[in-house]
Amino acid sequence: MKIYSWNVNGIRAVVKKGALQEFMAKHQPDILTLQETKAQQGEAGINFSGYEEYWHSAEKKGYSGTAIFTKIKPLKVINGFPESFAKKYKFVDEQTRDSAKEGRVIAAEFERFWLVTVYTPNSKGDLSRIPLRHKHWDPAFLAYVKELEKNKPVIFSGDLNVAHTPEDLARPKENEGKKGFTSEEREGFQNFIDAGFIDTFRLFHKGNGHYSWWTHWAKARERNVGWRIDYFLASKSLKNKVKDAQIHADVMGSDHCPVSITLDL
Repeated sequence: MKIYSWNVNGIRAVVKKGALQEFMAKHQPDILTLQETKAQQGEAGINFSGYEEYWHSAEKKGYSGTAIFTKIKPLKVINGFPESFAKKYKFVDEQTRDSAKEGRVIAAEFERFWLVTVYTPNSKGDLSRIPLRHKHWDPAFLAYVKELEKNKPVIFSGDLNVAHTPEDLARPKENEGKKGFTSEEREGFQNFIDAGFIDTFRLFHKGNGHYSWWTHWAKARERNVGWRIDYFLASKSLKNKVKDAQIHADVMGSDHCPVSITLDL
């Protein structure tokens, strides 16, 4: 089973370029999770034969949003945090934006595991969303996947908007304390690891040079001056089931590239 994740940075733009169609034809994922769709279901004008589609779009038009395309029909799909769960956490930041209404999470239950796609809130250049991330979002998301894990193993994928270690970005010294590489964001990721989730890519690849996002400035992608902020994390019980993990830097169309895992269940 091949599962892919891709922050498309606007699905309509990627479809207009033909990039998503080319990717689907070449890679033929069993399941594809998308982040930053920036659209409602049907607006992209695509229909991939053999796939079920599940969308969770932001209330704000053209913003955020997640989706799952799958050849395997899920047993259950949950959009966002369940209301009873979300009541325990405060998702409104100082800009009075409610991240719970931004279409950031979809959980799909399959026979052997839960698959969750997440588009973690960006901390912003002025770090104004650090309190939301550190005190509310990251703890809530971890609590949610641990709750799902009580039922069966969990895989979660998506743009977590953080480079975990200095090996996960090309220029760690220059970016220390900046968005995506603050101590608070990195601590939030480390809490996933401490809770027993495995960074699947690091089972197969060590060192730096492996990136999934590049700025548009200064030919950063051509020079591979990037960040690894897109991940697949999995419950420890699935460690021996993960047979491969890859970053597909050759796939164009977005400022992010797809990442994937191969499972043998």
